[in-house]
Amino acid sequence: MIKAQIDKELDKYLQTLEEDKLRIFTMADGRVRGALFHGTCFVNQIRAQHKLGILETYILGQASLCAALTIPMMKDKEHLAIKFEGDGPAQGYCIEADSTGYVRGYLFNENIALEKPLESWDLKPFLGGGTFSFSRAHKDDKLPQMSSVYADNGNIAKDFASYFAQSEQINTAFNSSIQFDKKGNVTGAGAMYLQIMPKTGGTKILGSQLDSHAEETEEDKILLQKIENAFTACPSLGLLYSEKEVDSEDIILGLFREFNPLITMKRDIVFDCPCNKELFINHIRNLPKDQLDDIKKNGPNPLEITCRNCGSVYKIDTGEL
Repeated sequence: MIKAQIDKELDKYLQTLEEDKLRIFTMADGRVRGALFHGTCFVNQIRAQHKLGILETYILGQASLCAALTIPMMKDKEHLAIKFEGDGPAQGYCIEADSTGYVRGYLFNENIALEKPLESWDLKPFLGGGTFSFSRAHKDDKLPQMSSVYADNGNIAKDFASYFAQSEQINTAFNSSIQFDKKGNVTGAGAMYLQIMPKTGGTKILGSQLDSHAEETEEDKILLQKIENAFTACPSLGLLYSEKEVDSEDIILGLFREFNPLITMKRDIVFDCPCNKELFINHIRNLPKDQLDDIKKNGPNPLEITCRNCGSVYKIDTGEL
């Protein structure tokens, strides 16, 4: 990936914030696992790579933040492709997350037409309803494992939660937020997930949704309701991360102190892409001979190729083909 430059003034501000990091934690004696991702620089890099407007940044940024939260759920070497194909003007998005710690992705429509100025962050008019799918690939899989659900929440975090509840029978609560300043700059971004681990024989779901073969005691129900209340009370993570004094561990402890949270790991998560110039040269060389000969003879020269996944632009001289 060719890393796009972030505005110098904005970048100087970003350097004053807590470093982007994903923190994985457990609590309530292992009944609950979760992760908190500070992704302010992450979202700014997405915006710079794809040259996005505010609305487009908000959509792709939220989807990418939630996708990043799936990385600590992965087993061994795993690659996940998350796709939403909607009937709204945004059309949808495709995000990939890899167990090595990178995320990449793009909007199907990177220039969403607005009939009037934004009045709220309700995304339903732009996303509409459609198919929300996960495609998982492991190292030795011959084919990826695919599953999908219908989503029309108008809220990307809720779409992720609905997928886990319906398709994987595990309720996973998601919260994502992006803060913009008056100039439209991304000054804070973050996301969190919580997941109730199954008791022997079943899966417990946050709140009133339940799909379990295990007996839940009254004490269990009270505990889980308290955890859900604490998660729901979480203030805007984007707003919190726009403040220089914020500390991610303080956020976790502040919300869940009663449940004795333990941070078990910290990870770097980046918006990145394994694309490179040589990769695209090889793709072009593998075109049918008549097409390749036409390119060499008639150009254009140089060829300009944009990686859809990350927005990197490669200029390739026809003499390199």
